[in-house]
Amino acid sequence: MTETLPSAVLSPLASNPAADGAHRLPQSRHLATQIPGPRSRELHAQRLAEVSDGFGITLPVFVQRADGGIIEDVDGNRLIDLASGIAVTSLGAANQRVAQRVAQQLEKFTHTCFMVSEYESFTRVCAWLNRNTPGDFAKRTALFSTGAEAVENAVKIARAATGRPNILVFDEAYHGRSLLTMGMTSKVNPYKLNFGPLPEHIVRAASANPLRSQGRDVHELLALVEQQIVEHGARSFAAMVIEPIQGEGGFIVPMPGFLPGLRALADKYGIVLVLDEIQTGIGRTGKLFAAEHEDVVGDLVLTAKALANGVPLSAVTGRAELMNAPHAGGLGGTYAGNPLACEAALAVFEQFEDGSVLRNAQRIEELTRQMLEPLVDSTGSVAQVRGRGAMLAVEFADRDTLAPRPELAAAVSQACHAAGVLTLTCGTYGNVLRLLPPLVIGQELLRDGLQVLRQAVLDLA
Repeated sequence: MTETLPSAVLSPLASNPAADGAHRLPQSRHLATQIPGPRSRELHAQRLAEVSDGFGITLPVFVQRADGGIIEDVDGNRLIDLASGIAVTSLGAANQRVAQRVAQQLEKFTHTCFMVSEYESFTRVCAWLNRNTPGDFAKRTALFSTGAEAVENAVKIARAATGRPNILVFDEAYHGRSLLTMGMTSKVNPYKLNFGPLPEHIVRAASANPLRSQGRDVHELLALVEQQIVEHGARSFAAMVIEPIQGEGGFIVPMPGFLPGLRALADKYGIVLVLDEIQTGIGRTGKLFAAEHEDVVGDLVLTAKALANGVPLSAVTGRAELMNAPHAGGLGGTYAGNPLACEAALAVFEQFEDGSVLRNAQRIEELTRQMLEPLVDSTGSVAQVRGRGAMLAVEFADRDTLAPRPELAAAVSQACHAAGVLTLTCGTYGNVLRLLPPLVIGQELLRDGLQVLRQAVLDLA
């Protein structure tokens, strides 16, 4: 089955050097071989002989180069990147400003450990985050290396500041793969399976999934959250931790009013509200931080992923009195705020200055919705197209019963891969196809990738 493309005129993606043609690779899809090609298959066989089977793989192609919205593999295929390394390379997987800053730092020094001897870029990254995270109050920032480290350190900070043990998390949450963050994550397979026992003092509450709320409104769901808090002892909770859009859980945008309601509950019971913006932050949703869509201010805000565009860096930013609660030496890490990563982050910040990247994210949403939302009515198995900015998803489920269709999500994703479009799946039931294009992707390249996706849905649904 085929379908005519929508005819409405869209605003072009904003003009900036990373999105309007200043590229080293052609910004077009090209299949030189089948996917994966012979060289990728050969290298994948070597990987199986050398690498732990504990690492999964979405698409077994080996990357040779990347630029803008294109990934080129070792067989000469050019794939449209709708994954961004799971929301990491938001400015493209070979961003030139990032590369230049990192190269200049490499000539100076690669590491000193900020806890041993200091360097200015660490402080400058902290200063930018202090200025730009929401909240009109004095802030401090601590830098780390991974998202899971940021989550764990936020818990440490909240416990040090409050003297309380419990952490409130939510259904469909994902917070990482370390021991504590596994416990905080909702999905068992693959994240928690066989890895127990898990830490104590973690309490889970209902989330506010508009599609699967079983008829409850936001007030009822907030009442359930409060019930959990009260039943476990309101004064026992150090923090509640939530993603403003739940990522691995299925790109779930909570019901309007849920995040403000959590803010009110945190204030009522003296609980530290931690906003996990690791996947949503640094422009992914069309604003610097996703919580800005509902004007919610966290006490602590977590960033990673796109923070340094692929160089490992994470941060906890928050109220100065909370951030200063841990004793000296209580926070840190050998690689925390590595100078190469800090320079990469400063290059990222520069590219947000004129607003064009955020406008691109908004226009990505505009085009994506226009091309994919009609699938809800034209098929019986696309339950919802949702998200914000360039963090968008298609949920596959039976229209009448909402029974999840994970096999369809997998089949659509595989069809996209075969046609040269890199997509990812996610969701508690594995029935969601998520779209995370680079914020600098060109409009025609994005349109091509979305048309491949849409045709795959029409052929398979």
